[in-house]
Amino acid sequence: MAKHLKRKSVNLALQGGGAHGAYTWGALDRLLEEDRLDIEGISGTSAGAMNALMLKTGFVNGGTKGAKALLDQFWEEIRAQAKRSVNPLTDWVALFSNDVARIADAAIRSPVYFASDTLGRAFSPYDWNPLNINPLRELLDDLICWETVCKVCLPSLFISATNVRSGKIKVFRDPEMSLDVVLASACLPNLFQAVEINKQHYWDGGFMGNPALYPLFRHCSSPDTIIVHVNPIERPDVPTKADDIQNRINEISFNSSLLRELRSLNRIMELIKSGELVSTTERALYIHSIRDDETMAKLNVATKIVPEPELFDFLRDAGRKSADTFLTRHWGDIGKKSSMDLPTMFED
Repeated sequence: MAKHLKRKSVNLALQGGGAHGAYTWGALDRLLEEDRLDIEGISGTSAGAMNALMLKTGFVNGGTKGAKALLDQFWEEIRAQAKRSVNPLTDWVALFSNDVARIADAAIRSPVYFASDTLGRAFSPYDWNPLNINPLRELLDDLICWETVCKVCLPSLFISATNVRSGKIKVFRDPEMSLDVVLASACLPNLFQAVEINKQHYWDGGFMGNPALYPLFRHCSSPDTIIVHVNPIERPDVPTKADDIQNRINEISFNSSLLRELRSLNRIMELIKSGELVSTTERALYIHSIRDDETMAKLNVATKIVPEPELFDFLRDAGRKSADTFLTRHWGDIGKKSSMDLPTMFED
């Protein structure tokens, strides 16, 4: 019995991907139900940052139940906002089919997405949104307790944004958390004006860290990091249609920083294992992955930017299922070895 109840500590790395962050909502909902699991640190970007902030606010104020409840409330509010955005094409498709791929295809061809995409390509947000209105600002400020997330207590938070001028990643830690930090982490430059923090300007963190792993390795003692992916790493087919090409470019771009970090980590581990690199401070690092490329590949860039209410339950349930599968298959790996096969992933 004692062995069964042995607790394990992990870090979480939460990718950004707009409304696809509802998949992470589901994954976190399942992970929070695991009584044997402690979360030491969370690195998040964009939607991943919002999920992280909701989790910490809810957890510190109300434990596991509080974290689950606040995540539910946040995504239900996002769903409510999505329902107020009229999208007749996807509404019509949903009447006749609940097939996710068809709804996603309708979304990318809808007038709502077309108008958003065209406006973003032709005009700057400084032109068409001079008042810098962000529909998430009020919602985030209402739900997040900033005194709570700024506390130096577990789980520790690391939120990434991209410095516009230097092109470097900026990782904000607990005492620095603010509404502007989370808005900076989710600031797509064709939709929102750059966010100014301490006389520096920031765009979406996904360009340089989606999510950043190194803060977890540097500042947390837990050897295990679980990455929750929302952008497919692999697709079976080469895209040939214009929309599919743009979508794949988006996926590759927002996976690139994560893959670079994982490749570097894999190389360091290889050098240590071979004896070519000797370090007295290096510790074991184990990487795990909650990922469902097959499911997420049914979606596209339109369903990230223009949320479809019909997809939220689908994404939440998919995330819960993926997290449950991970815990069933790899609970024994936590604290012992990586369940993510990096050598195979990066073999030439």
